[in-house]
Amino acid sequence: MQQAIAILDSGVGGLTVVKEVMRQLPQEKIIYFGDTARTPYGPRPYDEVQLFTRQIVDYLIQFDPKMLVIACNTATAVALNDIRARVNIPVIGVIHPGARAAIKETRHQVVGVIGTEGTIKSEAYQKALAEISPTVQVHSQACPLLVPLVERGQFDGDETGRIVQESLEPLMGRGLDCLILGCTHYPFLAPLISEVMGPDVTIISSADETARDISAILNFHNQLAQANEIPIHQFFCSGEPQMFKRIAQLWLDEQINVSPVVWQVPHYF
Repeated sequence: MQQAIAILDSGVGGLTVVKEVMRQLPQEKIIYFGDTARTPYGPRPYDEVQLFTRQIVDYLIQFDPKMLVIACNTATAVALNDIRARVNIPVIGVIHPGARAAIKETRHQVVGVIGTEGTIKSEAYQKALAEISPTVQVHSQACPLLVPLVERGQFDGDETGRIVQESLEPLMGRGLDCLILGCTHYPFLAPLISEVMGPDVTIISSADETARDISAILNFHNQLAQANEIPIHQFFCSGEPQMFKRIAQLWLDEQINVSPVVWQVPHYF
């Protein structure tokens, strides 16, 4: 049986990483878990996010994946090291790949970061960027209203445009030449974000660089899927599956099946 890459997120956001993995590594099987019943993670206490991430990983490990991808910036910021200590397979997050992509693109060393409250408060991107380029200027902004828009499938329209405009307003006039979408939900809104920020600001999604990391790590461990293997992907969510399925099929441009998961410990909600 083909070993899968397990990818988790607080909701549908990690599908942006799934799409890029499918593009770059079409032979790889993916098992995805979106914690749609408890999204968003951004406003939650760090210990709660860590607890939820552990629970999802415990669920995914039963499928014997060869790699685990935490495709949620908030969970990456607060739970990556904890999960790495708990499992014996490679675990990667999305923050360092996003930071590397931004440093490649920035022309003037002035980078913006938008994310959830939890990600911005953690300063994980500032630290990751400074490790690569100590002279980089970073301007960060929490955008807590954007994830709920994506989870509702509300990617465009007047209300969405207004919320995106107001969320990005504090970053205007800061001299940014690139903006990191520090939440995997945000690429769903990338056209609106780009329109607000203007043509001189490069929009950075961590998905492409994360997929490159996955490829490099699997190649290093001689675990890349063989060309003759046809992957059958699996999708799970903890909330109502119909909206998740609609968004996933729209974003991935293919038909999928979604299995709802009911937690055995209801007081976690």
